[in-house]
Amino acid sequence: LMCCMPGVAFVPALLVCWSSAAFIISYVIAVLAGHVEPFVPYISDTGTKPPESGVFGFMINISALLASITMYIRYLLIEKQNESSHFVRSSCNMFTLCVGLMGCTGMGIVATFQELAVPSVHDIGALVAFGSGVVYITLQSIISYKSCPRWNTYFVCHIRMAISVISCIAFIPMIVFASKISMTKIDWTPGEKVKSY
Repeated sequence: LMCCMPGVAFVPALLVCWSSAAFIISYVIAVLAGHVEPFVPYISDTGTKPPESGVFGFMINISALLASITMYIRYLLIEKQNESSHFVRSSCNMFTLCVGLMGCTGMGIVATFQELAVPSVHDIGALVAFGSGVVYITLQSIISYKSCPRWNTYFVCHIRMAISVISCIAFIPMIVFASKISMTKIDWTPGEKVKSY
């Protein structure tokens, strides 16, 4: 199993590059088409209207697949390391993988159900994706600390934990503010009345 692992090191890098391209390409198309303002639109806003919605949906679904593969590779790597070190329970590693795959499913839901077409499903998908992502990265940070110093350096563990803390902190206002708004359209003109639900 481990003889194949060096050959898959490109997958996490491909995931980052592909996901970044997905957001950038759909953003550029949405701005050029006049569907969003160029200054800091919501990610979902850049994938709501055709033609960018098709590009966004396709590319984010591929990102979800690549993320699933990356998480599975990480799971296998920890299982192999754990054979000699026994630093984490196999059930904990499996649970972490399941949480990560749940987040990937949420990404697929976000990509498939556009923000304005089916808002409740889109919002549930986003909640699952971001919530599971925060839990996954926190669990991976804990596993990293448990594997020190044999399989990780403390520097890498500190970086992972810092990203986990920032993610947790960012997740809280996202939930608070998302619960206070209800989007029914992207384009607003001055003086237009807002529907409240």
